[in-house]
Amino acid sequence: MSSTILDAPSPKLTLAAAVVVVGLHALTVAALVAMKVPEKPVEAKIQTPPIEIELVTLPQKEPVAVVEQEAPNVQPAPPKPKAAPIVKAQPKPIKEPVIKEKPPKAMPPKKAAPPKKVIEKQPDIIKTEAPKTPATEPKVDTQAADEQRKAEERRRAEERRRAEERRRREQEQQKAEQEARDRAAAQEAERLAAEKAAKEKAEALAAQQAAQRAAQAKAAASNTPVNFTASNADWASPPRLSFPERAARNALSGDTFNVVLVLRVNKQGGIDSVRVSQPSGNPIVDIAAQRQVRSGKFKPFTQNGVPVVGNVTLAFSYDVP
Repeated sequence: MSSTILDAPSPKLTLAAAVVVVGLHALTVAALVAMKVPEKPVEAKIQTPPIEIELVTLPQKEPVAVVEQEAPNVQPAPPKPKAAPIVKAQPKPIKEPVIKEKPPKAMPPKKAAPPKKVIEKQPDIIKTEAPKTPATEPKVDTQAADEQRKAEERRRAEERRRAEERRRREQEQQKAEQEARDRAAAQEAERLAAEKAAKEKAEALAAQQAAQRAAQAKAAASNTPVNFTASNADWASPPRLSFPERAARNALSGDTFNVVLVLRVNKQGGIDSVRVSQPSGNPIVDIAAQRQVRSGKFKPFTQNGVPVVGNVTLAFSYDVP
Protein backbone atom coordinates (compact mmCIF):
# COMPACT_ATOMS: atom_id res chain seq x y z
CA MET A 1 0.00 0.00 0.00
CA SER A 2 2.74 2.35 0.79
CA SER A 3 4.65 1.43 -2.38
CA THR A 4 1.70 2.35 -4.62
CA ILE A 5 1.40 5.81 -3.10
CA LEU A 6 5.07 6.44 -3.59
CA ASP A 7 4.96 5.52 -7.33
CA ALA A 8 2.05 7.96 -8.12
CA PRO A 9 3.15 11.31 -9.72
CA SER A 10 2.97 14.41 -7.68
CA PRO A 11 0.17 16.98 -8.33
CA LYS A 12 2.70 19.58 -9.50
CA LEU A 13 4.03 17.29 -12.21
CA THR A 14 0.51 16.43 -13.30
CA LEU A 15 -0.41 20.13 -13.47
CA ALA A 16 2.75 20.96 -15.41
CA ALA A 17 2.07 18.16 -17.88
CA ALA A 18 -1.51 19.39 -18.35
CA VAL A 19 -0.26 22.95 -18.93
CA VAL A 20 2.26 21.72 -21.49
CA VAL A 21 -0.39 19.69 -23.34
CA VAL A 22 -2.78 22.66 -23.39
CA GLY A 23 0.00 24.92 -24.65
CA LEU A 24 0.89 22.47 -27.45
CA HIS A 25 -2.77 22.31 -28.49
CA ALA A 26 -2.99 26.11 -28.48
CA LEU A 27 0.17 26.38 -30.64
CA THR A 28 -1.24 23.79 -33.04
CA VAL A 29 -4.54 25.71 -33.37
CA ALA A 30 -2.65 29.01 -33.91
CA ALA A 31 -0.49 27.39 -36.59
CA LEU A 32 -3.54 25.98 -38.34
CA VAL A 33 -5.25 29.38 -38.25
CA ALA A 34 -2.11 31.13 -39.54
CA MET A 35 -1.82 28.76 -42.46
CA LYS A 36 -3.18 30.22 -45.65
CA VAL A 37 -5.54 28.03 -47.54
CA PRO A 38 -4.39 27.98 -51.19
CA GLU A 39 -6.94 29.74 -53.29
CA LYS A 40 -8.36 27.80 -56.14
CA PRO A 41 -7.39 29.50 -59.35
CA VAL A 42 -10.36 31.04 -61.00
CA GLU A 43 -10.68 29.79 -64.49
CA ALA A 44 -11.11 32.56 -66.96
CA LYS A 45 -14.47 32.38 -68.55
CA ILE A 46 -14.20 31.99 -72.23
CA GLN A 47 -16.61 34.35 -73.82
CA THR A 48 -18.23 32.78 -76.76
CA PRO A 49 -18.74 35.35 -79.48
CA PRO A 50 -22.35 35.86 -80.42
CA ILE A 51 -23.54 33.87 -83.37
CA GLU A 52 -24.34 36.12 -86.27
CA ILE A 53 -27.39 34.98 -88.18
CA GLU A 54 -27.98 36.50 -91.57
CA LEU A 55 -31.43 36.16 -93.03
CA VAL A 56 -31.32 35.31 -96.73
CA THR A 57 -34.44 35.84 -98.74
CA LEU A 58 -34.96 32.89 -101.07
CA PRO A 59 -35.88 33.77 -104.64
CA GLN A 60 -39.44 33.15 -105.57
CA LYS A 61 -40.17 30.10 -107.62
CA GLU A 62 -40.77 31.03 -111.17
CA PRO A 63 -43.04 28.84 -113.27
CA VAL A 64 -41.02 26.51 -115.42
CA ALA A 65 -41.98 26.67 -119.01
CA VAL A 66 -42.50 23.29 -120.56
CA VAL A 67 -40.75 23.22 -123.87
CA GLU A 68 -42.23 20.83 -126.37
CA GLN A 69 -39.69 19.87 -128.91
CA GLU A 70 -41.23 18.74 -132.12
CA ALA A 71 -39.34 16.44 -134.37
CA PRO A 72 -38.46 18.07 -137.65
CA ASN A 73 -40.69 17.10 -140.52
CA VAL A 74 -38.25 15.03 -142.51
CA GLN A 75 -39.34 14.20 -146.03
CA PRO A 76 -38.26 10.72 -147.23
CA ALA A 77 -35.43 10.87 -149.67
CA PRO A 78 -36.43 9.89 -153.17
CA PRO A 79 -35.03 6.54 -154.31
CA LYS A 80 -31.90 6.73 -156.29
CA PRO A 81 -32.31 5.45 -159.88
CA LYS A 82 -30.46 2.29 -160.58
CA ALA A 83 -27.53 2.90 -162.74
CA ALA A 84 -27.64 1.28 -166.19
CA PRO A 85 -25.13 -1.50 -166.81
CA ILE A 86 -21.96 -0.23 -168.32
CA VAL A 87 -21.05 -1.98 -171.53
CA LYS A 88 -17.39 -1.86 -172.21
CA ALA A 89 -16.39 -1.43 -175.80
CA GLN A 90 -14.61 -4.46 -177.19
CA PRO A 91 -11.54 -3.87 -179.26
CA LYS A 92 -11.89 -4.66 -182.86
CA PRO A 93 -10.49 -8.04 -183.54
CA ILE A 94 -7.84 -8.48 -186.14
CA LYS A 95 -9.30 -9.60 -189.31
CA GLU A 96 -8.57 -13.20 -189.59
CA PRO A 97 -10.39 -15.75 -191.22
CA VAL A 98 -13.49 -15.91 -189.19
CA ILE A 99 -15.35 -19.02 -188.79
CA LYS A 100 -18.90 -18.03 -188.72
CA GLU A 101 -20.59 -19.45 -185.76
CA LYS A 102 -24.00 -18.77 -184.44
CA PRO A 103 -23.94 -16.20 -181.83
CA PRO A 104 -25.24 -17.21 -178.48
CA LYS A 105 -28.70 -16.15 -177.52
CA ALA A 106 -28.66 -12.92 -175.60
CA MET A 107 -30.32 -13.18 -172.21
CA PRO A 108 -32.91 -10.53 -171.54
CA PRO A 109 -31.89 -8.19 -168.74
CA LYS A 110 -33.43 -8.78 -165.35
CA LYS A 111 -35.92 -6.24 -164.19
CA ALA A 112 -34.71 -4.21 -161.24
CA ALA A 113 -36.75 -4.60 -158.11
CA PRO A 114 -38.56 -1.47 -157.12
CA PRO A 115 -36.92 0.36 -154.22
CA LYS A 116 -38.44 -0.14 -150.85
CA LYS A 117 -40.19 2.86 -149.38
CA VAL A 118 -38.38 3.90 -146.25
CA ILE A 119 -40.68 5.38 -143.61
CA GLU A 120 -38.81 7.13 -140.97
CA LYS A 121 -40.45 7.12 -137.60
CA GLN A 122 -40.90 10.58 -136.15
CA PRO A 123 -39.54 10.92 -132.67
CA ASP A 124 -42.00 11.52 -129.88
CA ILE A 125 -42.30 15.00 -128.35
CA ILE A 126 -40.05 15.12 -125.34
CA LYS A 127 -41.25 17.22 -122.48
CA THR A 128 -38.50 18.56 -120.31
CA GLU A 129 -39.14 20.20 -117.00
CA ALA A 130 -36.73 22.20 -114.88
CA PRO A 131 -35.90 20.67 -111.57
CA LYS A 132 -38.35 21.65 -108.89
CA THR A 133 -35.64 22.55 -106.43
CA PRO A 134 -34.53 26.09 -107.22
CA ALA A 135 -30.88 26.62 -107.81
CA THR A 136 -29.27 28.32 -104.85
CA GLU A 137 -27.81 31.64 -105.82
CA PRO A 138 -24.30 32.32 -104.64
CA LYS A 139 -24.24 34.50 -101.54
CA VAL A 140 -22.92 37.96 -102.34
CA ASP A 141 -20.86 39.58 -99.62
CA THR A 142 -22.15 43.18 -99.46
CA GLN A 143 -20.17 44.16 -96.39
CA ALA A 144 -17.34 45.67 -98.42
CA ALA A 145 -19.81 47.61 -100.59
CA ASP A 146 -21.65 48.84 -97.49
CA GLU A 147 -18.39 49.93 -95.88
CA GLN A 148 -17.39 51.74 -99.05
CA ARG A 149 -20.81 53.40 -99.27
CA LYS A 150 -20.63 54.47 -95.61
CA ALA A 151 -17.10 55.78 -96.11
CA GLU A 152 -18.29 57.76 -99.14
CA GLU A 153 -21.20 59.19 -97.14
CA ARG A 154 -18.85 60.13 -94.30
CA ARG A 155 -16.49 61.77 -96.75
CA ARG A 156 -19.32 63.77 -98.32
CA ALA A 157 -20.64 64.77 -94.90
CA GLU A 158 -17.13 65.86 -93.89
CA GLU A 159 -16.80 67.87 -97.11
CA ARG A 160 -20.18 69.52 -96.47
CA ARG A 161 -19.15 70.29 -92.89
CA ARG A 162 -15.85 71.78 -94.03
CA ALA A 163 -17.60 73.82 -96.72
CA GLU A 164 -20.11 75.10 -94.16
CA GLU A 165 -17.31 75.90 -91.72
CA ARG A 166 -15.37 77.68 -94.45
CA ARG A 167 -18.45 79.65 -95.48
CA ARG A 168 -19.14 80.54 -91.83
CA ARG A 169 -15.54 81.73 -91.36
CA GLU A 170 -15.77 83.79 -94.54
CA GLN A 171 -19.01 85.36 -93.35
CA GLU A 172 -17.50 86.12 -89.93
CA GLN A 173 -14.41 87.57 -91.59
CA GLN A 174 -16.55 89.71 -93.91
CA LYS A 175 -18.65 90.82 -90.94
CA ALA A 176 -15.52 91.67 -88.92
CA GLU A 177 -14.06 93.57 -91.87
CA GLN A 178 -17.34 95.46 -92.36
CA GLU A 179 -17.47 96.29 -88.64
CA ALA A 180 -13.84 97.44 -88.78
CA ARG A 181 -14.66 99.63 -91.79
CA ASP A 182 -17.73 101.00 -90.01
CA ARG A 183 -15.69 101.74 -86.89
CA ALA A 184 -12.99 103.40 -88.97
CA ALA A 185 -15.62 105.45 -90.80
CA ALA A 186 -17.29 106.41 -87.50
CA GLN A 187 -13.94 107.35 -85.97
CA GLU A 188 -13.05 109.37 -89.04
CA ALA A 189 -16.45 111.10 -88.91
CA GLU A 190 -15.97 111.81 -85.20
CA ARG A 191 -12.48 113.12 -85.85
CA LEU A 192 -13.70 115.38 -88.64
CA ALA A 193 -16.62 116.54 -86.50
CA ALA A 194 -14.28 117.21 -83.56
CA GLU A 195 -11.88 119.08 -85.81
CA LYS A 196 -14.76 121.09 -87.27
CA ALA A 197 -16.17 121.82 -83.82
CA ALA A 198 -12.73 122.78 -82.54
CA LYS A 199 -12.19 124.98 -85.56
CA GLU A 200 -15.59 126.61 -85.15
CA LYS A 201 -14.96 127.04 -81.44
CA ALA A 202 -11.58 128.56 -82.11
CA GLU A 203 -13.08 130.84 -84.72
CA ALA A 204 -15.91 131.81 -82.34
CA LEU A 205 -13.44 132.39 -79.53
CA ALA A 206 -11.23 134.42 -81.81
CA ALA A 207 -14.25 136.41 -82.98
CA GLN A 208 -15.38 136.87 -79.38
CA GLN A 209 -11.92 137.94 -78.33
CA ALA A 210 -11.73 140.29 -81.28
CA ALA A 211 -15.15 141.72 -80.44
CA GLN A 212 -14.16 141.98 -76.80
CA ARG A 213 -10.96 143.76 -77.72
CA ALA A 214 -12.89 146.04 -80.03
CA ALA A 215 -15.46 146.71 -77.30
CA GLN A 216 -12.71 147.26 -74.79
CA ALA A 217 -11.00 149.66 -77.09
CA LYS A 218 -14.26 151.41 -77.83
CA ALA A 219 -15.21 151.51 -74.16
CA ALA A 220 -11.78 152.73 -73.21
CA ALA A 221 -11.98 155.46 -75.82
CA SER A 222 -15.58 156.35 -75.00
CA ASN A 223 -16.80 158.23 -71.92
CA THR A 224 -20.46 157.61 -72.62
CA PRO A 225 -22.06 156.42 -69.38
CA VAL A 226 -23.59 152.98 -69.22
CA ASN A 227 -26.60 152.34 -67.02
CA PHE A 228 -26.22 149.75 -64.23
CA THR A 229 -28.55 148.43 -61.59
CA ALA A 230 -28.02 148.43 -57.84
CA SER A 231 -27.05 144.74 -58.01
CA ASN A 232 -24.07 145.66 -60.19
CA ALA A 233 -22.84 148.28 -57.71
CA ASP A 234 -20.07 147.14 -55.48
CA TRP A 235 -18.78 149.61 -52.87
CA ALA A 236 -15.06 149.76 -52.42
CA SER A 237 -15.76 151.95 -49.34
CA PRO A 238 -19.37 152.67 -48.36
CA PRO A 239 -20.45 156.25 -47.62
CA ARG A 240 -20.99 157.57 -44.06
CA LEU A 241 -24.67 158.46 -43.72
CA SER A 242 -26.22 160.28 -40.75
CA PHE A 243 -29.57 162.02 -40.23
CA PRO A 244 -29.03 165.81 -40.35
CA GLU A 245 -29.65 167.64 -37.05
CA ARG A 246 -31.55 170.51 -38.64
CA ALA A 247 -34.02 168.10 -40.20
CA ALA A 248 -34.47 166.34 -36.83
CA ARG A 249 -35.84 169.51 -35.23
CA ASN A 250 -38.90 169.43 -37.42
CA ALA A 251 -39.30 165.62 -37.51
CA LEU A 252 -40.77 163.17 -35.08
CA SER A 253 -38.73 160.41 -33.55
CA GLY A 254 -39.15 157.11 -35.43
CA ASP A 255 -39.99 158.69 -38.78
CA THR A 256 -38.22 157.35 -41.90
CA PHE A 257 -37.19 159.36 -44.95
CA ASN A 258 -36.39 157.51 -48.24
CA VAL A 259 -34.54 159.27 -51.01
CA VAL A 260 -33.53 157.86 -54.43
CA LEU A 261 -30.32 159.16 -55.99
CA VAL A 262 -28.73 158.72 -59.42
CA LEU A 263 -24.95 158.54 -59.20
CA ARG A 264 -22.47 158.91 -62.02
CA VAL A 265 -19.36 156.80 -61.37
CA ASN A 266 -16.17 157.39 -63.31
CA LYS A 267 -13.79 154.68 -64.60
CA GLN A 268 -11.83 154.77 -61.33
CA GLY A 269 -14.96 154.21 -59.20
CA GLY A 270 -15.24 157.75 -57.90
CA ILE A 271 -18.58 159.57 -57.80
CA ASP A 272 -18.59 162.54 -60.16
CA SER A 273 -22.17 163.70 -59.75
CA VAL A 274 -25.32 163.00 -57.74
CA ARG A 275 -28.88 163.98 -58.50
CA VAL A 276 -32.15 163.29 -56.75
CA SER A 277 -34.44 160.96 -58.70
CA GLN A 278 -37.12 160.63 -55.98
CA PRO A 279 -37.09 163.11 -53.05
CA SER A 280 -37.80 162.09 -49.51
CA GLY A 281 -40.20 165.00 -48.80
CA ASN A 282 -37.69 166.85 -46.67
CA PRO A 283 -35.29 169.08 -48.66
CA ILE A 284 -32.77 169.11 -45.84
CA VAL A 285 -32.58 165.30 -45.94
CA ASP A 286 -32.23 165.31 -49.76
CA ILE A 287 -29.36 167.80 -49.69
CA ALA A 288 -27.63 165.96 -46.86
CA ALA A 289 -27.93 162.64 -48.78
CA GLN A 290 -26.34 164.16 -51.92
CA ARG A 291 -23.44 165.50 -49.85
CA GLN A 292 -22.88 162.41 -47.69
CA VAL A 293 -22.97 159.85 -50.58
CA ARG A 294 -19.93 161.45 -52.20
CA SER A 295 -17.83 160.20 -49.28
CA GLY A 296 -18.10 156.65 -50.63
CA LYS A 297 -16.28 154.99 -53.56
CA PHE A 298 -17.31 152.17 -55.90
CA LYS A 299 -15.31 149.49 -57.59
CA PRO A 300 -15.15 150.49 -61.27
CA PHE A 301 -18.03 149.34 -63.42
CA THR A 302 -16.79 147.16 -66.29
CA GLN A 303 -18.16 146.14 -69.65
CA ASN A 304 -16.40 143.37 -71.62
CA GLY A 305 -13.70 143.48 -69.00
CA VAL A 306 -13.02 147.20 -69.54
CA PRO A 307 -13.81 149.93 -66.94
CA VAL A 308 -16.50 152.29 -68.15
CA VAL A 309 -18.38 155.33 -66.90
CA GLY A 310 -21.62 154.18 -65.31
CA ASN A 311 -24.87 155.54 -64.02
CA VAL A 312 -26.39 153.71 -61.08
CA THR A 313 -29.63 154.41 -59.21
CA LEU A 314 -29.60 153.75 -55.44
CA ALA A 315 -32.17 154.26 -52.65
CA PHE A 316 -31.10 155.56 -49.25
CA SER A 317 -33.13 155.42 -46.05
CA TYR A 318 -32.88 157.83 -43.06
CA ASP A 319 -34.42 157.06 -39.66
CA VAL A 320 -35.17 159.90 -37.24
CA PRO A 321 -33.39 159.20 -33.90
